[in-house]
Amino acid sequence: MLRDKKYISIDFSETDLIERNKELSVILDISNFLASSLKIDDVLNGAAFKMLEHFKFDACRIYLMDKSGRHLNLAAFRGTDPGGLEHVGITEGFTGKAARTRSFIAQHVSELEDKERAALLASKGFKIIICVPLIAAGEVVGVMNLASGKLIKLDQEMIDLLEVIGNQISVAIKNAGLYENILKKKDDLLEKKNMIEFFAYSTSHDLKGPAVAIHGISKLLNKKYCHILNDKGRDYCAMILKESEQIVALVEKINVYIQAKVAPLNIEDLRIRGILNELKQEISSVLESRHINWAEPKEDHIIRADRLSITRVLRNLVDNALKYGGDNLSEITIGYREDEDFHILSVGDDGVGIKKDQYEKIFRVFQREETSKGVAGAGLGLAIVKEVAERHGGKVWAEPGAEKGTTFHFAISKKLHGK
Repeated sequence: MLRDKKYISIDFSETDLIERNKELSVILDISNFLASSLKIDDVLNGAAFKMLEHFKFDACRIYLMDKSGRHLNLAAFRGTDPGGLEHVGITEGFTGKAARTRSFIAQHVSELEDKERAALLASKGFKIIICVPLIAAGEVVGVMNLASGKLIKLDQEMIDLLEVIGNQISVAIKNAGLYENILKKKDDLLEKKNMIEFFAYSTSHDLKGPAVAIHGISKLLNKKYCHILNDKGRDYCAMILKESEQIVALVEKINVYIQAKVAPLNIEDLRIRGILNELKQEISSVLESRHINWAEPKEDHIIRADRLSITRVLRNLVDNALKYGGDNLSEITIGYREDEDFHILSVGDDGVGIKKDQYEKIFRVFQREETSKGVAGAGLGLAIVKEVAERHGGKVWAEPGAEKGTTFHFAISKKLHGK
């Protein structure tokens, strides 16, 4: 065909295809339908409907194999009522034989060995029964039964066509089953996730009261009775006070982490400069006493986000710079840039920095970098930042500073909707 031409270009036309090749047009129509269906009930009922639409059969029944591999159960039908034919054993009749032998079977109802079943089918007006085994990836998933009240011409081309369609249906059944299993596992995982979050929230909430009480009592003990204790007693008292403070801080941090994951977001227009001014005022005394320079964008920028979340993120990143930057920390730099899809905030410092192999790990829950040893912390600050970023349709990542230190980048989607 290409002997005298370099190439052939033909516009696709389903109408022309139908006129040229009816069999291929039937396969195309059924294939397009099956490709658009993900629910197994839609696949089965739609396939049965298509078989009656394209062929002169009076009934179509689709049976699925049960988990034991010994029984076939009616899953969909079109046409004559299938009463009395809802369940078939693998050793029963032509349906069971088609599944058992993986064979295409066509037979006159009058010639069936099972006279009781022959009488039942004849009472429904059937003269011809066809069974197409539904096989996907070498596994028999079911059988498609086709019945006609009239004698039909059944040549090899017709048999081939029905077997190809049977294969399409069986693959679609398999895919729909996989899809439904994925949805079920997704629902199961979501349920477990909600249970874990509820347990974590309930536990941290219940712990807060006793933790605060222990901390308060230890403060009173230290204040009122420290002077009558010996050195060892005062040391114990100081240790109780310190540890109780850490318990209260940890419980509070867990509550903040859970809120970052599940609390509703109030998306609104925010001016970055206003948030940065608040943060700078909070730590102004620390910046002054440690001689740390604060640098921020000269221009104000407006983003759409949840104010509490963004303030929490920037506060965590700035606090980390102050806590882990080391004695030689001299500058904290807040940056802003944007691309087509994201607003990108950054917090950088010129402190001791983070090892490259820790850049991914530090965003995990309760994960702390080696340089944080000896510094109080719960290991949840960056996990909170990560949760906020993901809930804002973005992400967070860390990079080494230009010369030293670390820069954290926090991306926020520009497609967030709110009031």
